[in-house]
Amino acid sequence: MKLAIATFLIGIAAASPLLAAETRCGWLQNPTPANWWLDDADGSWTIMSQGGREGPPGMDLIPDISGRDYVQTNGNYGYACACLSVETDDNEGSITEILSFRQLALSKCKNDGNLSAPQ
Repeated sequence: MKLAIATFLIGIAAASPLLAAETRCGWLQNPTPANWWLDDADGSWTIMSQGGREGPPGMDLIPDISGRDYVQTNGNYGYACACLSVETDDNEGSITEILSFRQLALSKCKNDGNLSAPQ
């Protein structure tokens, strides 16, 4: 009986992906309304896109990024350097939940050789 329960529990664990928070740092871009993504050393992570799904849980943790070290590129829109604790969907290249947010000095991303310049 114990073996059957253990096998059942292992099967459930294997069938459901474990969510684990990861810290991702890079260029947080908001070039136009409702378009947000994070470009880090591993690539580009969609947070939300206009006409697509709503932003993930925790989107409200991102304050007005223009209040700190920030580059304005299009009216009230632009980019900043930030670290976010997030959960991701690697297959979709998307951020599915934001757990925390910390805006950094632009120089932190500019001086990171693993990051491409923001577009």
